[in-house]
Amino acid sequence: MNTTLAVRHQEPDGAVLEFGGPWLSQRGLPEPSSAFEDLRAAGVSHVGFDARQITAWDSGLVTFVLKVLGEMAARGVATDRAGLPDGVRRLIAMAEAVPERQTGRTGARPPWLARLGARAIATATAVTVGLAFLGESLLALGALVRRRARFRISDLVLVVQDCGPRALGIVSLISFLIGLILAFVGAVQLQQFGASIFVANLVAIAMTREIGCIMTAIVMAGRTGAAFAAQLGTMNTNQEIDALSTMGISPMEFLVLPRMLALIAMMPLLTVYSDLVGILGGAVVGIGMLGLSPTEYFEQTRAAVHVSDFLIGITKSSVFGVVVALAGCLRGMQSGRSAAAVGLAATSAVVTSIVWLIVLDGIFAVILNVLGF
Repeated sequence: MNTTLAVRHQEPDGAVLEFGGPWLSQRGLPEPSSAFEDLRAAGVSHVGFDARQITAWDSGLVTFVLKVLGEMAARGVATDRAGLPDGVRRLIAMAEAVPERQTGRTGARPPWLARLGARAIATATAVTVGLAFLGESLLALGALVRRRARFRISDLVLVVQDCGPRALGIVSLISFLIGLILAFVGAVQLQQFGASIFVANLVAIAMTREIGCIMTAIVMAGRTGAAFAAQLGTMNTNQEIDALSTMGISPMEFLVLPRMLALIAMMPLLTVYSDLVGILGGAVVGIGMLGLSPTEYFEQTRAAVHVSDFLIGITKSSVFGVVVALAGCLRGMQSGRSAAAVGLAATSAVVTSIVWLIVLDGIFAVILNVLGF
């Protein structure tokens, strides 16, 4: 028996699509275009279906009916699905309930005003989420002050070990090279004026006030902030964070608070260490290239640097530690539940941290200038 399709017209302006035979995809189904032409020529306002003569059907019939329904809806023609098999009606209802995915398709680009509005909404949402996360972090710190915070001391010790001693190697390398580069650049310029001795001032003040804290923070953002995001993102993928909430344990206290405390404690120490290693790198250039004696170089350094310079760098480093910890934990908590999402969370944590580090460093520079420091 062959597959059949017929259009039966009804008075005054209706029509019925009659199906017959096996409507199976492998049998070769008729195209709906011929039926569309008949319906368009008749100027119908109501279309029904009659599937009583169908002997078998599969997804081919469902696809055909969906095309007819879409065409009729586009023309404003009413349709009656009562004549379709129950299974076909259920599948069509499911197909209409779930919108079609647009993956791989390129539609028309929205107007510039719509794009601007969408970006503004996304930015406002991100700012709101960030402020909410900051508020929850402050509440967790308040719980710690009241001795009600719930986290394990062993977790804090492990994070401190990872943020502190294990970071000394990369901090040493970066700080030494930065100090050496600063001294070399300064020496090339200062030698023209016979002021080579002031290379010590340049390296010491730059490292203690600016370079030491900001470079240490950037290194920790790429090393530790990304690790925080990856750890929490993996826990989110495994639904461990949901499990903590189900057991009544605050993820902010149990997961975020130890990491934030560890960076707040370790960043000032790493910054002081970075300052000293950077000054040592500058001494290599000053002593080895400019012919200064060790006594001259370090005595000039001691005279140039004051306690306030160290305190400024330490204060900045503490704030930077909070930024790195919060950015890493926030992106980790926001991570999706897939391996790709965890990677994106780690990348986003590093980018967010570095952006905010530079912004805050600029704010510190303006404030210190106003205050006369």
